[in-house]
Amino acid sequence: MGTCKTSLSWGEGKTLLTYQLKQWLSIGFTPVVVLGSHNSDKEKDCPFGSLAVINPHANMGKTTSLLTGLQHIPPNFEILAISAVDQPRNLDIYQKLLLAHKDNSAMITAPTYQGKMGHPLLFSNGMRSHLQNIREETLGLRQIIKEFYPVIHQVKFETPAVLLDINTPKVYQELHNFG
Repeated sequence: MGTCKTSLSWGEGKTLLTYQLKQWLSIGFTPVVVLGSHNSDKEKDCPFGSLAVINPHANMGKTTSLLTGLQHIPPNFEILAISAVDQPRNLDIYQKLLLAHKDNSAMITAPTYQGKMGHPLLFSNGMRSHLQNIREETLGLRQIIKEFYPVIHQVKFETPAVLLDINTPKVYQELHNFG
């Protein structure tokens, strides 16, 4: 992207980071924000009710951030959501996923659009040990998705928003004009 994604503006007076956190907080989640050392100053941007932790090994891959965050999640959590800052979703998506996850007592819940799986992913506490064992060299979270694919509760959406991933300035500009 050429710039820090957490600081990109999104919505009225918000950054991608604060937008996402406020969405999660509004549905009763306590977001654990994992920031790389290079982003440690973003801790101040995390709203009350969220918890920011620093991953000193962020340059070693995404799995290190997931593992760092997992260390700060209470052992008795009911539902864990994994969401990336460059995948903003609106409240309706989070609410529908959460309800579907609870209603189906799912191990993993994922949104889909036209057969493609999107984000965020929701996990039950029964998946904790599997999440704790992810490694970069074994594809991290992708390995869990591959292994548990048959039991993933897929929630169909009529919007491609569940596939949104801001990885280029062009995509950001196109989407920001709608945001």
